Amino acid sequence: MAGNETHYILPRPDFDKPVKLLIVVAPYYKDIADDLVAGAKAEIEAVGGSWDLVEVPGALEVPTAISIADRQSNFDGYVALGCVIRGETTHYETVCNDSSRALQLMGLQGLCIGNGILTVENLDQALVRADPARQNKGGGAAAAALHLVALARKWGAQTKGVGFKPPSESILLARKNDGPSTA
Repeated sequence: MAGNETHYILPRPDFDKPVKLLIVVAPYYKDIADDLVAGAKAEIEAVGGSWDLVEVPGALEVPTAISIADRQSNFDGYVALGCVIRGETTHYETVCNDSSRALQLMGLQGLCIGNGILTVENLDQALVRADPARQNKGGGAAAAALHLVALARKWGAQTKGVGFKPPSESILLARKNDGPSTA
C-alpha cells in the first residue's frame, strides 16, 4: 500500500545568503491546502528562509502566477501547491497534465520550482499526502525548491570551466574580414 514505504530524503541545503520563496497555492480544497502550506512554511523556515504566500483559484492558475512573479519580483524559488481529485470527467487529466507540464517547462528554463500539486484518486489519499505529520508533500515541494535554489547558486557563482560552457573571452564566433590580421 502506498504511504508505508520509506524513502531517502536529502539533507537540507545550507545557505550563506538569505533565501526567499514564493508559495503559490490553489485552496480549492481548503483543509488540504492549509496542510500543504503548513508543511512548506516549516521546511522553508527550517533552513532560515523566508516566504510569501499567494492564493489562486485553481491548479491551472498556479504556473501562471509563478510566471508573473518571476517576471515582476525577486524570489529565489517557488513552491506550487494544490490538490486535484479525480472526478467523473476527463477534466482531471487536463488539470493534472497541463499544470505539471507548465511547471516543468518553467523549471527547464531555470526557475527553481517544487511541485506539490497533489493528483489523487480520492479525498483520503489527499489527506494523507498533505498532512505534515504523515507524507508532508507540501514540505517535500518546498525542500525540492530549496535544493534547486542551492544548485542554482552553486553553479551560478562559477563563471568559467563549468560543464560545456567555454570561457567567453577565448571564443571568436564571427569576424568581418578586413584584411590581414596583426595577431
